[in-house]
Amino acid sequence: MYRFLFSSKWLGYFVLALIFATGCVLLGRWQMDRRAETLAEINRVVNNYSATPLPFSAAKAQFQSLDPEREWAQVELHGSYDVSGQRVVRNRPLNGQPGYEVVVPLRLSSGDAVVVDRGWLPIGNKTPGHPDSIPAPPAGDVTVVVRLQASEADLGRGAVDGQLQSIDLPAYATELHYPILTGAYGQLASESPAAQVMPAPFAKPATDEGTHLSYSLQWFAFGVLMFVGFGYAARQQARNALIDAQDEEEEELSAMPRRKAPAPRKSKRPTAEEEEDAILDAQGY
Repeated sequence: MYRFLFSSKWLGYFVLALIFATGCVLLGRWQMDRRAETLAEINRVVNNYSATPLPFSAAKAQFQSLDPEREWAQVELHGSYDVSGQRVVRNRPLNGQPGYEVVVPLRLSSGDAVVVDRGWLPIGNKTPGHPDSIPAPPAGDVTVVVRLQASEADLGRGAVDGQLQSIDLPAYATELHYPILTGAYGQLASESPAAQVMPAPFAKPATDEGTHLSYSLQWFAFGVLMFVGFGYAARQQARNALIDAQDEEEEELSAMPRRKAPAPRKSKRPTAEEEEDAILDAQGY
């Protein structure tokens, strides 16, 4: 019944089903990889975001070269802001709103310097391409708690004076007259004393893993359903072929010439009337 599966037509169908199922498996695995990355980021946030701040002496190596597992870790810094080195970072949306971020070098009492991202500013209405105002950081010595973030990539675009296209720390360092640590910068969590007017603080990163798991299961299900559909189509084809074969057999039987029924044989035993006539003939009547 299923010999038709070895025909070129059905072999082609099987190859197409195999290609489709393979694509579904690859997409499902890609979604699983995305989920694994998301879960790793969630674990970093959960473990580091609210942990006890480290002193700079214990975290200096992270500012030189950030370990991805230490992202979002809190570090306590002591020093003073260098307002002359302050820059505005362009194209930094927050909750769907366009705006900027303000980065300022913090010169530490140890003699090192790190970059602090003090927060977000909305896009300005007075001068295109600039925020309306930039809140000044507190003057003098401050104690700052920051969360570690990796240096960003160079976007390959220029920016007007006083602005940056990204927080590319090596490029930022070339604009300053003193060295800064370029492996990581700090996203402001708190500062003391605090300025009266502050940029908008950063929201806590999301800890929802999203829909990667459901999407991956859907892709795997699509791959299985392709073979289920192929099997159903093959079964229907075999069933139709069987029905066609039965119809052909019935047509052949109906087309064959019918044999005549044999004439009924005469009974050899005489009837009662014949026996009566025979007796009368014997008596001479």
